[in-house]
Amino acid sequence: MKLRPQELGGRATEAGVSVEDLARAIERPGLTGPQAVSAVRNWLGGRDHPRCKKSDIEAMSAAVGCRPKDISRFVSRVRNHRGSPKKAQLVMDMIRGKTFEDARLSLQFSTKRAAVNVHKALMAAYAEAEELGADGNRLVVAESRVDGGLHIKRFQPKDRGRAHPILKRTSHITVGVQER
Repeated sequence: MKLRPQELGGRATEAGVSVEDLARAIERPGLTGPQAVSAVRNWLGGRDHPRCKKSDIEAMSAAVGCRPKDISRFVSRVRNHRGSPKKAQLVMDMIRGKTFEDARLSLQFSTKRAAVNVHKALMAAYAEAEELGADGNRLVVAESRVDGGLHIKRFQPKDRGRAHPILKRTSHITVGVQER
């Protein structure tokens, strides 16, 4: 789960809640006083340091007077997918901006190998959204990203004792859904 800073900022100004009020709402051991104020300012600025936890999002949504699903995006990752980022990006472009149901059906009938892991990530993000009471019919794929992962290094023996390197590429798949 990730915080949507613009949405939180807009709802906080509507409710008349200041940064200090939000900081008091999220105080916990290890995050008190000026550290909490600094954390809320970072989160409102779009920086995720210190990491915004689920309990922090729930406390801030209660302080603002909305539900946690209104100020958060539900994100899931598949790390070290055995496929190149370039090929996985083709699948991600196929689902970006679609509704959850359209994206799920597109992935289910896709012949691309990366579609299996993208489907797993999409379903995990959907499950997290359902856990917090998001409406499945209003979910949209808001974030779909592929990052390069590690290279698995292998060698192909060649003539006269030579060896040619083979780099097997991996990728990290990130899918995020949010309510429209």
